[in-house]
Amino acid sequence: MPTDTLLTATRAHLDLEPTHSVIIEPIVKGGSGRTIVRIKPQGYPTYIGIYYTLERADNANYLPVSKFLKKAKLNVPEVLYDNTGRRCALIEDLGEVDLLSLKDEPWEVREPIYRSALSQLDKLFYTRAPKDLEFQPEFTPELYRWEQDYFYDNFAEIHLGMSSGETATLRNNPAMLKMAESLGASARHLVHRDFQSQNIIVKDEKAYLIDFQGMRRGRQEYDLASLIYDPYMEHSEQEREKLLDLWEDISEERPIDDIFKKCATQRLMQALGAYGNLVSNKGEDWFAQHIPAACRLLCDVITGSDVEQAIQPVLDVAKAKYNF
Repeated sequence: MPTDTLLTATRAHLDLEPTHSVIIEPIVKGGSGRTIVRIKPQGYPTYIGIYYTLERADNANYLPVSKFLKKAKLNVPEVLYDNTGRRCALIEDLGEVDLLSLKDEPWEVREPIYRSALSQLDKLFYTRAPKDLEFQPEFTPELYRWEQDYFYDNFAEIHLGMSSGETATLRNNPAMLKMAESLGASARHLVHRDFQSQNIIVKDEKAYLIDFQGMRRGRQEYDLASLIYDPYMEHSEQEREKLLDLWEDISEERPIDDIFKKCATQRLMQALGAYGNLVSNKGEDWFAQHIPAACRLLCDVITGSDVEQAIQPVLDVAKAKYNF
């Protein structure tokens, strides 16, 4: 059992007696498929315990990527103990406050955290990895097409019940292929791949990044769009502009609108595909509440774009289902 393995790891790390009290609390949020718990050994600081299988290729990337990011002085939790043979690790516990938990706080409270998070993203852009460090497959036209198919397969067909005949016409729209080709043609900088509010922990008024095992090379605008068009937060147009202003202040440039909107489209399609898979295939109903927000944001992004005709029919079905 994963918890037994993590308990054994904790006792080994701290050299505890078998009778020493250790409380393990599950951490439910997230859809990565890993077992993540908070470990509370009596008389010691708390730890985050991670147990992973090799069912997902990116799970094995967490520890080497974590050590690389820490060495590069990015804000990430420190790995305190790892046992690759047993596929478990003990990580520094940064606390329970993530950016999502601050959703209802006024902008003045959230602004410095966003500034810190975006500063980390800017720093990641200039960070160079060792040549022998393996990441997940880079963003290519094929990977962008995979994201699009993930959306049509899991969200449109499985979750919404659309027929394969309906989606075939949409997914094969030339504008979809063109978008994938244009985004995958260049830019090979490091990308977090899941840069959203649940993966930004707040400690000492600074933003710390977690769940970066899917890191790969691609366009920085993908991460930027993931944060600004985050369905969990559903920022208003005004707040999205404030975030872009923050980014411009930090990076001294504003993203090209066409590329930024295409990255936002891809990211939101990927998110909806994930929600459809988690809700309909895995029974994780918690994610269903965020589907309307993701649809509204995607509708806003594609309005007037080349890909509107290929995506809007799916959003119309979702609107009828969720009445938003």
